[in-house]
Amino acid sequence: MKPASIALHAGYRGDPVEHACAVPIYQTVAYDFESADHGAALFNLEIPGNIYTRQGNPTTTVLEKRIAALEGGVEALCVSAGQAAIHYAVANLVQSGDNIVSLSQLYGATYTLFEYVFRARGVTPRFAKSDRPEHIEPLIDERSRLVYCESVGNPAGNIADIEALAKVAHAHGIPLIVDNTVATPILLRPIEYGADVVVHSMTKFMGGHGTSLGGVIVDSGRFPWPQYPDRFPMFSRPEPAYHDVVYLEQYGTAAYAARCRTVMLRNMGATLSPLNAFLILQGVETLSLRIERHVENARAVAEYLRDHPQVAWISYAGFADSPYHTLAQRYLEGRCPSLLTFGVRGGLEGGKRFLDALKMFRRMVNMGDAKSLATHPASTTHRQLSGKALELAGVTPEMVRLSIGIEDIGDIIADLDQALAAHLR
Repeated sequence: MKPASIALHAGYRGDPVEHACAVPIYQTVAYDFESADHGAALFNLEIPGNIYTRQGNPTTTVLEKRIAALEGGVEALCVSAGQAAIHYAVANLVQSGDNIVSLSQLYGATYTLFEYVFRARGVTPRFAKSDRPEHIEPLIDERSRLVYCESVGNPAGNIADIEALAKVAHAHGIPLIVDNTVATPILLRPIEYGADVVVHSMTKFMGGHGTSLGGVIVDSGRFPWPQYPDRFPMFSRPEPAYHDVVYLEQYGTAAYAARCRTVMLRNMGATLSPLNAFLILQGVETLSLRIERHVENARAVAEYLRDHPQVAWISYAGFADSPYHTLAQRYLEGRCPSLLTFGVRGGLEGGKRFLDALKMFRRMVNMGDAKSLATHPASTTHRQLSGKALELAGVTPEMVRLSIGIEDIGDIIADLDQALAAHLR
């Protein structure tokens, strides 16, 4: 099936008991065991089944199967938020003394997670000076355990050359992890270009209505963990945190996802609630339709802003003069996401005045909502970054980030027009 159909059908063929067409909400903490031996077999991973909702739930399982199918992975793991997904995806591979290599164009909380949380645990982040693959390779050494990027940077709007980054990572025997939140699998499937793990904040476009936090990790099943037993011993040796299971023996190509579930999620507990899984499933069903409207509206907004005298610059990869235009054609087929940034004349104060003058746009740090949203990154999502880190992330004082919604395009542009006029007063 094509993505629009996968989003409606994958992972669920109906309820065999009550014949419910919609996925039921299994609002339960735990599950009955048929016997002591049945419970033991579940804990030993000898048979499939549910034990405790902290590590698995039937409603969430449907969402996991659906996202795995959309991204082309072998397995997916849902968690409570996008940041939990990033945390677990990386923590599943590293130990104290290791390092991670990353592009600098990152969401502010992701940068903070790497720079402060992982560094405090003895895992050193190495941020490249640009998103070009040749600036990634010199940072990799024998203690590097992964390369990390956002397929479309938030808020910079840069487009990562995923295939080139994957080649660099694989040449050194390490996986590429890609945050695909902004593009979604409707516009881009990173696994097709060599990504080994994909993460999402499902809070954004997948949920689509600003109601539910959620994150997901998708395992491509393609990275050759058995070739690197000393670099990634957690997959080929007995796991002391879970009954000495050897993940490669038990799960084969899905070893990475299985360890994420039984070591990371089971012991750290960032569980997606069944109700949120249900609500996100509703959003996924209309994802393809919404993305079409998001893309169409964003193009019209970009063209309007490009010609406005109060706009100093605009970053939109759909324009031929964008440094990312060629990559947008290659990876997105020219369908640029609805996240775009621009600079209002007047610097920091100009940007703030514009933001304050908006009427229909919601001033918030979320993105990917059906509603149009706006934020000022330098004073919100990226305010904790140093001047140098802001520069590397592509955040300037006057920058405004827009997440273009699915409202009538005339109303969207009318609000931008009056706010740009008001910021001059």
